[in-house]
Amino acid sequence: MRVRHSLQALNQFSGQDAPLFLGVSTGDFVIVEAESRVAPKVDGNWWMGQVLFCEGGARDPMVNTMFQVSDVDDGFIYWVNGNEVMHIVRSLDGLQLGSHGCIPLSTTY
Repeated sequence: MRVRHSLQALNQFSGQDAPLFLGVSTGDFVIVEAESRVAPKVDGNWWMGQVLFCEGGARDPMVNTMFQVSDVDDGFIYWVNGNEVMHIVRSLDGLQLGSHGCIPLSTTY
């Protein structure tokens, strides 16, 4: 007897959003949740950095879970756990193509 499993059923994130850090790659700018030094609590502090290196996890080396990130303010390099990444900053986040006086590429003069 043949049993067919759907890929969605095998996906550990089916029915929920995949973690944000799975989309991080070298060169990306990320917003990192600032780590509380006293007690683990979320207090809204954050910093921005650029990803220099991505390290695979112990369970699956092809899935990046640790990142070496350079702080854009002071240049220090930190190891960041994937769950501390709050946002990936893309160059066109929130911008409409053709807005702000940009000339569309398809227009010829």
